Amino acid sequence: MDHDGMRAWLLAAGDSVRSKVATDVLRSRGLDVVSTASGDLPGVLITRAGQCSLGTIADLSNGGRSRLVVVVVGEPVPDPWELLAAGASDVLQWSTNGVETMHTVAARIHRWFQVDRLARADPVTSRMVGQSPVWMSALRWLVEVARYSDASVLVTGESGTGKELAARLVHALDPQRRKGKFVVVDCTTIVASLSGPELFGHERGAFTGAHIARRGAFGEADGGVLFLDEIGELPPSLQPELLRVLQERAFKAIGSQKWERTDFRLVCATNQDLGALERAGRFRRDLLFRLSAATVRLPSLRERIDDIPLLANHFLGQLVTDPTPTLDPAVERLLLSRAYPGNVRELRQLITQIAIRHVGGPLITAGMLPDEERVAELCPAPRADGLAESVRQALEDGLDLRTLKSTVADLAVSTALTATGGNVIQAAKRLGVTARALQLRRAGSGERTQ
Repeated sequence: MDHDGMRAWLLAAGDSVRSKVATDVLRSRGLDVVSTASGDLPGVLITRAGQCSLGTIADLSNGGRSRLVVVVVGEPVPDPWELLAAGASDVLQWSTNGVETMHTVAARIHRWFQVDRLARADPVTSRMVGQSPVWMSALRWLVEVARYSDASVLVTGESGTGKELAARLVHALDPQRRKGKFVVVDCTTIVASLSGPELFGHERGAFTGAHIARRGAFGEADGGVLFLDEIGELPPSLQPELLRVLQERAFKAIGSQKWERTDFRLVCATNQDLGALERAGRFRRDLLFRLSAATVRLPSLRERIDDIPLLANHFLGQLVTDPTPTLDPAVERLLLSRAYPGNVRELRQLITQIAIRHVGGPLITAGMLPDEERVAELCPAPRADGLAESVRQALEDGLDLRTLKSTVADLAVSTALTATGGNVIQAAKRLGVTARALQLRRAGSGERTQ
């Protein structure tokens, strides 16, 4: 393994003995160990359960953007999930002499370096754009699953979150499967009585109009990746047939008596809750187990607000060149405030409309936005009479939409922080945003009130 550039920081305040043990093991595994925490490097914190605050974990992990292993000495942490929510990548218990624990830590850091190198290079960065913690968590898991396993992958997420891009990334990163084809089957178009040829292929003369033999998706995907999009729409009558192909790695073309071997990696995508479909009797449990060996959930755009400017500039770079313009601050604020029911797909469509209006100059300015975006209702529709009355009163008092929206957003932030005792991480979770987005909002609010 290439160890060039593999560095990690280690903190074990007041515990020189364990610090030396940990340092010796990490260095023996090819890691350069530094004693100063850095957001650019993975880190190891050796501490006791009562000494590791959530705020410290959030700071050391850079809000979850950087890898951090917390190694607990003595009594176990009563709630390791809180540490994970605060930004830790894992929580381990210090073993009797610590050597075994630190070898485990070293192995994980090695894997993280490999995954992060892949995540920062093509073909990942050209397909999957974002830096928010929730996005990087999903992307790292996708990269790890794609590169270091041959497991079936189930990609879940709302419409427009990039599920097909994720499936194509699995194909691109799999060292064996990328040599084969990437075959797409849209399950929403499958009709149970007519699907045989599409999936299984057929022999010449198998039915009226079958003038030539045709390979189906199972045969075409041999040696590559078969992507079943919207797997929740697969007719129940076809689910046993798919399950048998997955179990036997063989199928018969329509009109053939010969079993044909096939070896493909399966990637499925859905915006539905397959567990709920299974409980309703619309999806086979055994098939669900087969499909979801590794599940990757892609976050919605409202969960990764920090990534909106990055995505917008990425799309501008694809659509406008010589040179690529940047976003005027007013336009960026609007993009950050706007709702995106269609997620990244909707954002790209909006940037496409903006690019069409761009006729030169270094900036994308407010006048380049479509007319409907300038007066769009950017706040969710009121769901309670009291809120509706407050909005009506505010409008009568002369507040415009931008001021009203800003006031409501500031009130929501203040209310969430009060309810959580000032805990930014918990408040952000309640609001459905990242801690970073909440901090930016607070900073902006402070500037307006000064």
